Amino acid sequence: MSVEKIKQLIADHEAFLSIKNEPKKESNGIVQRYKNPIITEKHTPVFWRYDLNPETNPLMMERLGMNVAFNSGAIKFKDKFCLVVRAEGDDRKSFFAVAESDNGIDNFRFWDHPITLPETHEPDTNVYDMRLTSHEDGWIYGLFCTERRDPSASDSDQSSADAKCGIARTKDLVTWERLADLDSGKNQQRNVVLHPEFIDGKYALYTRPQDGFIEAGKGGGIGWSLIDSMENAVVGSEKIIDPKVYHTIKEVKNGQGPPPIKTDEGWLHLAHGVRNTAAGLRYVLYMFMTSLEDPSEVIHRPGGHFLGPIDEERVGDVSNVLFANGWIEEKGKVYIYYASSDTRMHVATSSIAQLIDYCKHTPEDGLRSYASVQTRNELINKNLAYLKAVGLK
Repeated sequence: MSVEKIKQLIADHEAFLSIKNEPKKESNGIVQRYKNPIITEKHTPVFWRYDLNPETNPLMMERLGMNVAFNSGAIKFKDKFCLVVRAEGDDRKSFFAVAESDNGIDNFRFWDHPITLPETHEPDTNVYDMRLTSHEDGWIYGLFCTERRDPSASDSDQSSADAKCGIARTKDLVTWERLADLDSGKNQQRNVVLHPEFIDGKYALYTRPQDGFIEAGKGGGIGWSLIDSMENAVVGSEKIIDPKVYHTIKEVKNGQGPPPIKTDEGWLHLAHGVRNTAAGLRYVLYMFMTSLEDPSEVIHRPGGHFLGPIDEERVGDVSNVLFANGWIEEKGKVYIYYASSDTRMHVATSSIAQLIDYCKHTPEDGLRSYASVQTRNELINKNLAYLKAVGLK
């Protein structure tokens, strides 16, 4: 590998990172999707993947390949749109890395080094899907899934896992203090989110109790729990505020996405719902709103999915999946960061006004085909009457 080849490799990568992202022509009036993914494995720095020393890599071969980059937490930090990306190498190990952009739409660039996340006394086998919360106590908290092998699994079973909520906090996104894992008793936890404000002097968590690593079992649904401290967080009483429901987009399980956004009319929530299909599990995104006075009280529950995988989003490492654990609100505009098929990151934009309107005026799921037809007929009849009144029918 000559110096000229290294220069060319870096120049080609810079040209790729500099591609401008354009909005797609079509829009449903609620969100605006964009043409290009904002982060992929190809966005990771060249010096993460190649040995650039010609003496040890004369054939210019990748030494540490990257597989995917997805499921990013998000935060506005020092006037930059910062994503804490779940990056996964070819070895299947996930780690966290910060990528930043000036406009939140394109030109995301990774910081030089991934996050060095301290371990607890029980080392993590894998860590992923960090939710970032800028809490009123002054810390930025990162809550994520820590996965370890199920200690009760037999030697012939090398896939059974035990999932807990890991907790870390930082002031600069560089140096992280690792706290004890969330103690949630016998339940496994893969989707835990910290509410940004104290509730009655306590920290508030959105949880998802699960009987097992994959199956929610008798658990599932988005839970709510108040805890005394983040240093040694223990889930005591826990209530389900948004349950899984038969024959809906969240019949198998559902979980809170990023921390909710506070508005004058309530807290906006983005979540994921999972259902079974002949092709496997299908993940979509949906929304709901909770009360300002009591964030555990759902006040608006629009039916159906908010975003589902379309076109190229449907194909990847784990196909037919959309997942979001980060969004950023700035001056009324909302940047929604979502991953498709456990492979790549996208952005969609909306506004507080649009999202509130969507949550308040989208009918709830009637839970039966007959009720669904009634709801649609109400809209049809209303529209036909309007078209007739203005002379278009």
